[in-house]
Amino acid sequence: MSELKIGWATRNISTDKPVNIPGQFHMRISKGVRDPLLVNALLIDDGKDLVVFLSADLVVIRSQLLDEVRAKTAKLVKGFPVEKIIMNATHAHTGASHYADGTAWSQTATGSSTPAPARIPHEGIEIASSDEYRDFLSTQAAEAIRDAYNTRAPGGVAYGYGYAVVAHSRRTVYFDDTSLRPDAVGGNGFRVDGHGVMYGNTNDDNFSHYEAGADHFINLLYTFDAQGKLTGAVINVPCPSQNSESDWQLSADYWHDVRVAIERRFGPIHLVSQCAAAGDLSPRILHYRKAQTRRFKLKYGDGDNRIHERKDIAERISEAFAEVLAWAQKDIRTDLPITHVVKTINLQRRLISNDELAFAQREYDKLKDEPYKTSGDTPQNLLVYNSKLEAQRNRFQRILSRYATQQQSPMLPMELHVLRIGDVAFATNRFELYMDYMHRIQARSPFAQTFVVQLTGVPGADGGTYLATERGVADKGYSACLFCNLVSPEGGQQLVNETVTVLKDIYTEDGV
Repeated sequence: MSELKIGWATRNISTDKPVNIPGQFHMRISKGVRDPLLVNALLIDDGKDLVVFLSADLVVIRSQLLDEVRAKTAKLVKGFPVEKIIMNATHAHTGASHYADGTAWSQTATGSSTPAPARIPHEGIEIASSDEYRDFLSTQAAEAIRDAYNTRAPGGVAYGYGYAVVAHSRRTVYFDDTSLRPDAVGGNGFRVDGHGVMYGNTNDDNFSHYEAGADHFINLLYTFDAQGKLTGAVINVPCPSQNSESDWQLSADYWHDVRVAIERRFGPIHLVSQCAAAGDLSPRILHYRKAQTRRFKLKYGDGDNRIHERKDIAERISEAFAEVLAWAQKDIRTDLPITHVVKTINLQRRLISNDELAFAQREYDKLKDEPYKTSGDTPQNLLVYNSKLEAQRNRFQRILSRYATQQQSPMLPMELHVLRIGDVAFATNRFELYMDYMHRIQARSPFAQTFVVQLTGVPGADGGTYLATERGVADKGYSACLFCNLVSPEGGQQLVNETVTVLKDIYTEDGV
């Protein structure tokens, strides 16, 4: 028998310092904290193998962060198998920057290039060090893992799935090629549209359909102490937390509202928040906005619809949480085996063509000598203008760099985690993964439930960037273009096949 031991810890990773908020095409310097950013650690140990689920309210896990978390954990807990730490970002676009201060530019998970503060004039605006924040963040995360390890105790798990409408497709498709329209705006490097457009206008005579549907499953793994009391849960939702994505205050976005709603019903339990594959999904409704505005007006009164969206989502997730718990807790398991495979796989890169190289060089040449603005507007507006300019240059520079090295490095390495806890499996990836890939994995998985976790950190490299499907690449548009994809659809299928192979290798018919 494999007796489970379970440990939890939660730390606040908010800061009141004015730190850069990555996730847009311009710099935002935080103006306080709307609601707390958290890092949540769950450790499950069967005496032979273990896993640490570590979720953080960040846009992405950048290089150095996971390495620092693992290194600090190794110092705090001697002999700890740090390669078994799975750290994922909730993809909140209102998390603090942990990007290295000295880098010329930073590529976020969304494909937007967030410039480093040192490169941008910011007279009159204080910007705290992201290096200092990363040190604080990695220390909090490592100490949370230590606390979870030291307090682990016999317990059990239960699992199930429910339904919660959170995500909607964010890629619109048109009968015509939008790049050929007389009023089409192109060449700025931010949008490379075709028949597909990210967040396109649905009130358009040529609007045809959404490129993909949405996934309304919510996968749940509950934990209990030896007396059968609920202690926490993993909540896996295929949707990024992007209702408040353009705010200038730090926020966990809808996950904060989820935590509040669940605590109101179940008390102060711990929650690991996971974003399942959702590269082409978001919490925004595009074609039913008038109806949504009326709904929120009558339901919540006047106010910010983005905050109302968060409350609405939290109600649905907490209802699903309660509904599934009611029947899942009839089957609490305390003696399940854990098998946690960690391996490096190599995925086919999305290669830059000669025509794309010429396009990038041409546009970069137009921008490289364009000066920053240093007067004539408010300090904040100047920062926005100058950081957009730098981000635009950075995007074209990155294409030039990728072309120069792609022949010597045609494959992208990725740390893959595939884990079983009895008859439940987890599979990770570093991308904003399009939904179809998740369905391919889940459909072929032999396990009763398979939790796919996107935007997990990888050692020694940056996480993030979209991984678009074949139909996404054909439709074009932001998230499916040269700027956004480091891996090709062929590489995406390699990810599916590699994941399924490991799932089948570790599966046993009786779950033990």
